Amino acid sequence: MPLRDLPCLSPQGSVLSQSKRINKRKSKSCLSEGLDTECTPTELIQQWSPTHKHQRLISKGKENDGNQFVLARRSRRKKECTSGISWDHLPDELLLRVLFYLPLQDLLRMSTVCKRWHRLGLDESLWRSVDLEGLTHMDPALRQVLKTGVQRLRCPRSFVEELHFTDTGPLQILHLDLSSSIIPTSALESIICRCRLLECLSLEGLQLSDSIISALSRNPNLLQLNLSGCSGFSAPVLSDMLQSCSSIQQLNISWCDFNNDHVKTVVHNVSSGIIHFNLSGYRESLTLDDVKVLVTRCPNIQTLDLSDSTLLMADSFPVLKQLKYLRHLSLSRCYHIHLAALTDLGKMFPQLCLLDVFGIVQNSHLPSLKKEMPHVSINSRPFSSVARPTPTSRLTGCLSDRSMWNRRCRLRVKL
Repeated sequence: MPLRDLPCLSPQGSVLSQSKRINKRKSKSCLSEGLDTECTPTELIQQWSPTHKHQRLISKGKENDGNQFVLARRSRRKKECTSGISWDHLPDELLLRVLFYLPLQDLLRMSTVCKRWHRLGLDESLWRSVDLEGLTHMDPALRQVLKTGVQRLRCPRSFVEELHFTDTGPLQILHLDLSSSIIPTSALESIICRCRLLECLSLEGLQLSDSIISALSRNPNLLQLNLSGCSGFSAPVLSDMLQSCSSIQQLNISWCDFNNDHVKTVVHNVSSGIIHFNLSGYRESLTLDDVKVLVTRCPNIQTLDLSDSTLLMADSFPVLKQLKYLRHLSLSRCYHIHLAALTDLGKMFPQLCLLDVFGIVQNSHLPSLKKEMPHVSINSRPFSSVARPTPTSRLTGCLSDRSMWNRRCRLRVKL
């Protein structure tokens, strides 16, 4: 039988019926169009196979002329590269330099981000100079700041209840201001007894103890000491401290709870190199003999405050004349010194620039006294600034009012 007589290859009907059974999804019209030419299975597959989503026909361009088709693959979109450097890639040294410029509140907030930033935020290089004035809850803040290795700490007029330290190692404090604070003596002892490097210290108006004064003896580099208005320590302990701290240049020990023994201990043991000295407030305790001892031992004094020493009279002037470098003399409320005796001070002290005689000279007599001493400023300093961290002559509330020994602290509490 010839091949064309086979039913399966018959050009009429048989192929159409067979293809309908194989692929029911194809339409009659499409199949009938393919019957006009010779259709192979490959052509059918190519004709009815679905197109791929990731391919498309490019029919434009010179390469497609002459019915030539080119299949092109859609290029994948590249990820956008991020510019800059991640914080995690920066070394600790560079991050510490950035954190150095943050204020106190932002530095504390930053330290809660992650463990690494917490470690860097408490690095001792960032906490060398701290001002905690005005902080309400002082106990935990003071305890935490002392752990960071702070070197300059300012917290005057603070209220501290108790301090419990787990670490008993030495502190790194160089400058400390606790003036007019309310702090238990035991808590103050726990701080001072761990200090070995103190250079400037102000404990004005605080209740002290012999243990605190003895601890000060272990600070041989002490240069400025303000104990004005303090109490609670004995004369022998004070003597040992003054002998040990032989580098003191400024000492304010006025208006303390002293008796005659305390005053004599001071004048006999104070550093011979002292330059600025405030020994005011000892009405019935400071005598002319004490002044003679002081002038003989400390010839380099430039500032001397003997105010409220009612036993001093004009016969003390020839003794004070030995102080060749005296520039500021305070004799306020030394009522046994008369106005006539003051007119000779300009000749006795050629380098004298400041003279305070409040309570001795009335305002009506000031012009005549200034005429006798035109180069001397009279009654221009009502309060002493000797060894005080913030001179009282500055206006309260100014930015400079928060300085400590002529330097401001870097980290400060913003109120």
